[in-house]
Amino acid sequence: LRGGGGRSTMARLLLPTAAASAFLNNTPIVAMLIPQVLQWAERARESASRYLLPMSFAVILGGVVTTIGTSTNMVVSGLLEQQHGAALGLFEITPVGLPVAIIGVITLLITTPWLLPDRRPARQQLEGSVREFVVSMTVVADGPLDGVAVEAGGLRNLQGVFLAEIERQGELIAPVSPATVLRGGDRLGFVGRADVVVDLQSRRGLVSAEVRHMAAFDTARHNFFQAVVGANSPLVGRTLKDVEFRSRYQAAVIAIHRSGQAVEAKLGEVPLKLGDTLLVLADPGFRDRWRDRNDFLMVGAMEGAPPAVTRKAWIVALIGLLIVVVAGAGLLPILQASLIGAVALVGLGVLTAGEARNAIDLDVIIVIAASFAVGQAMQNSGLAAHAARLVISATGGGSIHGALLGIVLATVVVTEMITNNAAAALVFPIAFASAGQLGVDPRPFALAVAVAASNSFLTPIGYQTNTMVYGPGGYRFSDYARLGFPLTLTTIVTTVLVIPWWWNL
Repeated sequence: LRGGGGRSTMARLLLPTAAASAFLNNTPIVAMLIPQVLQWAERARESASRYLLPMSFAVILGGVVTTIGTSTNMVVSGLLEQQHGAALGLFEITPVGLPVAIIGVITLLITTPWLLPDRRPARQQLEGSVREFVVSMTVVADGPLDGVAVEAGGLRNLQGVFLAEIERQGELIAPVSPATVLRGGDRLGFVGRADVVVDLQSRRGLVSAEVRHMAAFDTARHNFFQAVVGANSPLVGRTLKDVEFRSRYQAAVIAIHRSGQAVEAKLGEVPLKLGDTLLVLADPGFRDRWRDRNDFLMVGAMEGAPPAVTRKAWIVALIGLLIVVVAGAGLLPILQASLIGAVALVGLGVLTAGEARNAIDLDVIIVIAASFAVGQAMQNSGLAAHAARLVISATGGGSIHGALLGIVLATVVVTEMITNNAAAALVFPIAFASAGQLGVDPRPFALAVAVAASNSFLTPIGYQTNTMVYGPGGYRFSDYARLGFPLTLTTIVTTVLVIPWWWNL
């Protein structure tokens, strides 16, 4: 990324991420890059909000370049295999997906500086909230600070925290003078960064007065994490008190941020929502315990070095390349090639069997399996054929361009209301029936569904990576529609024009 910002810097971020997402799962790409972009933005004094949402959109765009780029493509491939007898080839979607991705990235580079306002990155917001975190301490009677002036007791020039007030027998002393003499029983109100709160608790002569939620963190082994609440989290709609957060997660929530704003109410009584970013104080193992669970969409340390490149990285690159080459050349189906590659990674010690097992997304597998039943039911009941007739009559009465436009629009609308995989499963039977009534090959129509369902840009809930950047970028709901509308428009137009041209429809 280097420095400077602007469109050139954005291009250096968007182009490689879009290219990588054509062959790798979108979610881990975004999870790996969010902390890197946040750290770079802080060093370069840039707004991370200018880059995180375009990065998510670029990853989504790159996912439609190949069949393995996103799980939605695999859902459509499975449905097509069931209905038509042949799954999608690795690069069968590329003739439409690649133009969509190229035009989409260009659109992002042009429109982002105009349409996306600066938002304070959630990391800065969290740290700002931490600097304003009030900690009450009590002067120990007959202790080393009893009868000692503030400055002489070392409480005048603390790093990252300052003594704001003294409460003595119901009277408030503020501002506090360096010469003010402390007395046993005084309640001292410190305002400052949460990462130095533990230092105060370990200072001789002071004991914690009110911060009971931090009582479990009285040693040097503590870290701060950002944890984003996901759609499938048991925390959604419940308060920290309801879920007994501290005992359940062995952690304390210091602040909550929602839509770029700090939640200033009593934290234990705030019902949590999708996309909320929690500032969590916990032991160093917190991230490892919860990063692969549904409770949090993403868990990232507030500080720390990026993951090191190991000596086995070349093995991963080689196996990934072999999967693409073997599947692309038609030597093996995508499924078999991927399974062999996964087994090889375990056999060569790159992953443990447990890590490989945890990497399997059962939600996607269940959606793919269930979509077969939904599609078959729509076919058998006649619903698909009836819906197809409505689409064709509403969009030109037999025009292929019109029917494609109707299918794409329907898919886009459904995707923004539910998940992209479910949208693909619901609209696919209608697209398949529409192609049959028009007397054309159903595969181009299936590809239109895959592209439209994958490209979700209007809300933070249509696609998982959009939800992931919602909190860290400090975005508001309207930011997605503002930047995503022209992108959605170019995707629709490109899809509807390219598919008939390439397949001679």
